[in-house]
Amino acid sequence: MKPNIGIVNALIRLTLGFTLLSWTTSRLSRRPYKDSSIFLGLMGALKVAEGITRFCPLTYAYDSCQKHDEHEHHPNGNEETYNPS
Repeated sequence: MKPNIGIVNALIRLTLGFTLLSWTTSRLSRRPYKDSSIFLGLMGALKVAEGITRFCPLTYAYDSCQKHDEHEHHPNGNEETYNPS
């Protein structure tokens, strides 16, 4: 698993993830079975994990899709020579 986000991006994800986790923890202490707070807590934990590993699955999927589309439309890197039919 290669890191696909930068250091600054990872630090921002860590900061926002820990902030979201602490906020949801305080909300869950008042209303323990609220589904939206549990979901936000999971999103905060995901952001913390992304910041620690410096790997974002959505960025990886987007980059893979972009590389696949480039290869599909221009296999030789030349638009004039490519004829899809």
